[in-house]
Amino acid sequence: GGRYLYGITGQFRDLLAEQEGLKANYVVPYPGSSAPLHQAVIAFTGPDRPFVTADPGYEAPMWAAEFAGAPVLKIPLADPKGEARHDIKAMLAASTNPGVIYICNPNNPTGTCTPRSDIEYAVANAPKDTVILIDEAYIHLCDAPRSLDFVKESKNVIVLRTFSKLYGMAGIRMGFAVGRPDLLKKISSFGGMNALPVTAVAAAKASLLDPDLVPARKKIIADTRAETLAWLRKASYA
Repeated sequence: GGRYLYGITGQFRDLLAEQEGLKANYVVPYPGSSAPLHQAVIAFTGPDRPFVTADPGYEAPMWAAEFAGAPVLKIPLADPKGEARHDIKAMLAASTNPGVIYICNPNNPTGTCTPRSDIEYAVANAPKDTVILIDEAYIHLCDAPRSLDFVKESKNVIVLRTFSKLYGMAGIRMGFAVGRPDLLKKISSFGGMNALPVTAVAAAKASLLDPDLVPARKKIIADTRAETLAWLRKASYA
C-alpha cells in the first residue's frame, strides 16, 4: 500500500474484460461504484434532461440529479403477482427527453429483480440520446441474465458493478463501470482517475480468479437469510 502500482489496475481491467468478453477500453475501474454512479447522473442529466428512477429506489443517484438541477421523476414500482419491480413502460412514458433512466437490478431496497425482457424493452424504446444506467451492485444475488451484452452491442447503456456486496469488500473500495468509450469519457470529465487502492485491486483480481467464490458466497447468504426468516416466523415476527 505504500506504492502507486498503476500496472495492477490495468491487469485487473484486462482480466475482467477477458472474462466478460469485452474490449478493455469498455471497462473503467473505480474505488467502488458510487463515483461513476454520481458522475454518470451529473454528466447526462440537467435542467432539461430529467432523471427517471423507480420508487422506492436507491437514493444516491437522486441526490446527484438534484445537484445537477435535473428534475427527479420517481415512478412507483409495479406489483405483478406480488413482486414490486420497475415499471419500465411507465418509466419510459414519464418524459420525452430523459437524460438517464436508472434501473437498479436487483432493486435497492426491495431486492426484486427486473426481468430481462423489461430491460430489453427499455433499451429498445428509450429516446435516442437517453442513457440507460443499470446498477448491478447486487447482481450476483440474482439469477436473472446480466446486462453487459447491451454494452457489447454499443447501446446507450452503462453498467455499474461493485465488490462491496457479495464480495464483502465495501471498506476497501473497488468497483467498475462498463460502457462505450465515448460515454465513459463523459463520466470521467466529472472526476479525474487517480491510483486505485493497491489492496482493493489485488483482492478484486484474486476474487475474479476464484471460480468458486461467487457461488459459495451466494449460498452462505441464502442459507443465512433462510435461517433468519425461520427464526422470525418461529418467534411470530413474520
